[in-house]
Amino acid sequence: MILKNNIVLIGFMGSGKTSVGIRLSYSLKRPLVDTDKWIEQKQKMTVADIFERDGESAFRRLETECLKALIKDADRQIISAGGGLPVKEENRKLLKQLGKVFYLKVSPETIYERLKTDTTRPLLQVADPLRQIKALLEEREGIYESCADVTLEVSESTFDEIIEQMKGLV
Repeated sequence: MILKNNIVLIGFMGSGKTSVGIRLSYSLKRPLVDTDKWIEQKQKMTVADIFERDGESAFRRLETECLKALIKDADRQIISAGGGLPVKEENRKLLKQLGKVFYLKVSPETIYERLKTDTTRPLLQVADPLRQIKALLEEREGIYESCADVTLEVSESTFDEIIEQMKGLV
């Protein structure tokens, strides 16, 4: 049941949600909300700092608060959801209320190539980031797919190709 006319982008970190969201926002002339940025602004600290200070479960609660606020206020917007946001069952239900959900599906190898030098991703600050990506993706892929109205395989796609494909489905 879709209550709002938003376009919601989900997928693993590094799948291109924010980059696609920015381009889609310009193309469709709709505002963009990035849930991680929304949380950072409200908390006046980075996601990494929230993880370090309060832990992952506290951050996941903030994501739920963000979704509830967006359901009240957001309409005709592009919403880029944090990679782990759909893991929490309550959040999956809220995402469905928020709008049409697009899962940007990307291979673990593509994610690794995109993020291997990114030190701002708390869950990837481990000895073997590729193994961590594969493990997390295996855990989350079914969740992403069950939450999505549309799944787009985007590992080999350009931003323009993704935007055109999405515009045909909105």
